[in-house]
Amino acid sequence: MNKKSSLISFPWVIVAVLWVVAFLNYLDRILITSMRDPIVNEFELTDAQFGLLTSVFLWSYGFLSPLGGYLADRYSRKKVIVFSVFIWSAVTLWTGFVGSFEEMIVARIFMGVSEACYIPAALALITDYHKGRTRSLATGLHMSGLYAGLALGGIGGYIAELWGWRYGFQIFGAFGVLYSFLLLYVLKDYKNTPEEDAVNEAQGVEPGLSLSQTFKMLFSKTAYIILLIYFCVLGMVNWLVNGWLPTFLKEHFNLNLGEAGMSATGYIQIGSFIGVVLGGIWADRWARSNVKGRVYVVIIGFSVGAPVLFLMSATSVFGIAILAMMVFGLARGFNDANLMPIMRQIVDGRYAATAYGFLNFLSTIVGGIMVYVGGALKDADIGLAIVYQVCAVIMILATFTLFALKLKRQ
Repeated sequence: MNKKSSLISFPWVIVAVLWVVAFLNYLDRILITSMRDPIVNEFELTDAQFGLLTSVFLWSYGFLSPLGGYLADRYSRKKVIVFSVFIWSAVTLWTGFVGSFEEMIVARIFMGVSEACYIPAALALITDYHKGRTRSLATGLHMSGLYAGLALGGIGGYIAELWGWRYGFQIFGAFGVLYSFLLLYVLKDYKNTPEEDAVNEAQGVEPGLSLSQTFKMLFSKTAYIILLIYFCVLGMVNWLVNGWLPTFLKEHFNLNLGEAGMSATGYIQIGSFIGVVLGGIWADRWARSNVKGRVYVVIIGFSVGAPVLFLMSATSVFGIAILAMMVFGLARGFNDANLMPIMRQIVDGRYAATAYGFLNFLSTIVGGIMVYVGGALKDADIGLAIVYQVCAVIMILATFTLFALKLKRQ
């Protein structure tokens, strides 16, 4: 392979190796949601307590996300990624051996802390290597790894039925620890060309800002605040879906534990796989002629996706619910392929990981609260169907705020 072809292919190598990490990132965190019954029975939990296992993960994940992003911007995206993968995989392995509800709470907190560093650093590294013409597609393909993790996370129900709920945590945790050593040798931080350094200097943003200075710079941008509000609503909706959909389908359509887990993750992820590829290609092409092309792809996706979430929760026909989950997944794929590329049209690339980390901070804090509230409402005999219907209405309203974004051309 000559030097030119090597330079061309390495950005896609980055996407490929990080796809596996993205897969583990969501698989490890979501396994627990499809193992509700055996965990609740072993530790004698209420629904609110079971929801708290996801909530404490999200809260710790959210609080540390800005710092994880800042460390990736300030020091090394590669080192932050490798450290994150190693620690959260070790914690996943530990989860398979916990002896009490309190110990599981502590493990979930540590998982949140360690996973907080990954997504901002990974998306920043990918968009460092992939510029305007391939940025949405590369981002989308990486995000498809998250979907694969979510989809296979549903197999936790089957694993629990066959071998016990601890087995899945032990196997996937050990694999992740070993994979982190491979990343140490494969990943490389991106080095700006002299031309890119000149562009950064011309934009007037100083390198090496402190965390507080970076936040001050970010919040001086109205477009960033709009994106922040939208992402908070998105986090609320997505985590209510991720955290409680297996339970909703099990109870609403009388499925067994394994069927509910696989249905809750599998159908949405099929739509999402299609969405990240289609939405990535479409957005990359549209952005060449219209600065808001990526934003319009997101708006179109959720103009259809949010109403079908309402439909899924209202129908009594499982076939209609399957179709609705797939279309909702398609809309989510459109969003996930384009959110970081849109971010890089708003903020300086040197602070992209910090900017995305703060989005994660607020959206996961809100998401964690809502997962707990979902359990509390369920304990109070308020159905999950009503919760999903309210979320669908809020989601469609939030999506249309994106029309107000002011973006720079890449």
